[in-house]
Amino acid sequence: MHKQPLIKKLLRYTRNLLIFFFASTLLAVIIYRFMPVYVTPLMVIRSVQQVFSGDKPTWKHTWVSFDKISPNLPMAVIASEDNRFAEHNGFDFVEIKKAMKENETRKRKRGASTISQQTAKNVFLWPQSSWVRKGFEVYFTFLIELFWSKERIMEVYLNSIEMGNGIYGAQATAKNKFGTTADKLTRGQCALIAATLPNPIRFNSAKPSSYILKRQSQILRLMNLVPKFPPEEKAVEKKKAKKEKQITRKNL
Repeated sequence: MHKQPLIKKLLRYTRNLLIFFFASTLLAVIIYRFMPVYVTPLMVIRSVQQVFSGDKPTWKHTWVSFDKISPNLPMAVIASEDNRFAEHNGFDFVEIKKAMKENETRKRKRGASTISQQTAKNVFLWPQSSWVRKGFEVYFTFLIELFWSKERIMEVYLNSIEMGNGIYGAQATAKNKFGTTADKLTRGQCALIAATLPNPIRFNSAKPSSYILKRQSQILRLMNLVPKFPPEEKAVEKKKAKKEKQITRKNL
């Protein structure tokens, strides 16, 4: 007799929890479509880890818009991390199949995460890998691909990704590693940054090892082969719209 009301209560609680989860995550994704991402879970986690290890917390991060980042950097990370970024819808099934086949014989498993998946993880989730996190990663990747443009995904990625010990994003990396700004990064510097991304704590783009220099040359070669991002026509349209906006403001 008492079991039915209890089951009903549990079902109501579960339903409300699910509604809250979907509504709040959807709202967060829509907000971040327009707002800069100043803080990510990884930044907080790394700071806590530094405190517990007895180190002084280091948190270097400055948000800059996509047009204030060297056009070489998106090309370098596409060449290094996700060759089909502009073509896929968040998941590169060609690379997933390759990884699955290779992992049958490899001791050290290789992943096939796209830039979209990495952005979803960096902005909304925690770094430790697990099936639970992977499930949430798929969900958030689907949402950002649905609500954000590819350019916005790349902008958030280049501003939030870990690029050194306590260093996050293109601007902080340019300043602390190369003594410049994100828009002034050279082709070679961008390739070095991209080369360290699999493990930016272990590898230093400012003091590259022979392995990183080898990776840099591979990335520089690939940068000539991958499709230009953003596509030429989109870049021209954006510049035209910006110019028209400036002319309108002057006339007002």
